[in-house]
Amino acid sequence: MSSLSLTFFATTAPRVLVPSSSSNPKLSPSSYSFSATTARWHSTAVSFRSGARRTSATCPCASFSSFNVRAMAKMVQDRESAVSSSSASDEQNKKMLNIEVNHSRTFLDVRSEQDLLSGIGREVEAGRLPSNLATGMEELYHNYKNAVFQSGNSRADEIVLSNMAVAFDRVLLDIEEPFTFSSYHKSMREPFDYYMFGQNYIRPLVDFRSSYVGNVSLFFEMEEKLNQGHNIVLISNHQTEADPAIIALLLESTNPHVAENLTYIAGDRVITDPLCKPFSMGRNLICVYSKKHMLDVPELIEMKRKSNTRSLKEMALLLRGGSQIIWIAPSGGRDRPDPVTGEWYPGVRHPLTLLQ
Repeated sequence: MSSLSLTFFATTAPRVLVPSSSSNPKLSPSSYSFSATTARWHSTAVSFRSGARRTSATCPCASFSSFNVRAMAKMVQDRESAVSSSSASDEQNKKMLNIEVNHSRTFLDVRSEQDLLSGIGREVEAGRLPSNLATGMEELYHNYKNAVFQSGNSRADEIVLSNMAVAFDRVLLDIEEPFTFSSYHKSMREPFDYYMFGQNYIRPLVDFRSSYVGNVSLFFEMEEKLNQGHNIVLISNHQTEADPAIIALLLESTNPHVAENLTYIAGDRVITDPLCKPFSMGRNLICVYSKKHMLDVPELIEMKRKSNTRSLKEMALLLRGGSQIIWIAPSGGRDRPDPVTGEWYPGVRHPLTLLQ
């Protein structure tokens, strides 16, 4: 296997790898490798400083929506007529529209917090919602509400009700019609825009006044490389399940193409947990089972290995086509506050982690 010369933009902050200008931008599986001996290190780095409000379990696994609950209900009603007129050549889209139209409207018609929480109870009584998931939904609601209210936004009540109603509606839809992720999942933008749903949900949790992107000029360089057919790999610590949304939110005004076209390496929890799945459906994902938990369930070992093999093949195909930007947290590190200053700093990352 021939080695590929790569340019590393690296510090302890999130790091960026891009093929050097002398390398072939169309990377084939046989020529794509990470070689410590041919890599060239640069002292510059991309760093994201997010003033995300830290609180427990505000992200579903642990912004005021541009369409509120009433608007969403009307949108679904409008689709009823669209279903009847769908062409035979668009069966897949028709299927998705039918799923949207026919599922419970419990959370689409809420007008208050009481309506929202009582709706959870009604779905449990109807046997459509498992009781343990209902408990998680209630906990998520209260944590999200507390976090948004910390922002001091005068419309916090409206923001929380709107975003949580849509989130619960998506969770319930997936319980009724479970979605299965393929090895390579493409962001779902229609008939429901899961990407914007995730953006709008996380937006009020970010304090943009104290957030910034360091060395933002590198993202313009990345866009230029992508336009030339190069592939780019971002390497960073992993903080929360909200990482994709926070990265995209901080780039949406300067580099929307990068924000919307990033592909994330995703572990199995974010594609199986009912509270996570709707958010994951809005991202481009290469789905993998982590090495750390590969042996947890002996009877699933072979299935996990085969699935990871398929994912590697999918990634190889993407890279062969070029113009791909992929985000990976090699060992899922978490940043921690300095015990003396209280400032948050990136966790220690060894540069050879990628080779493991």
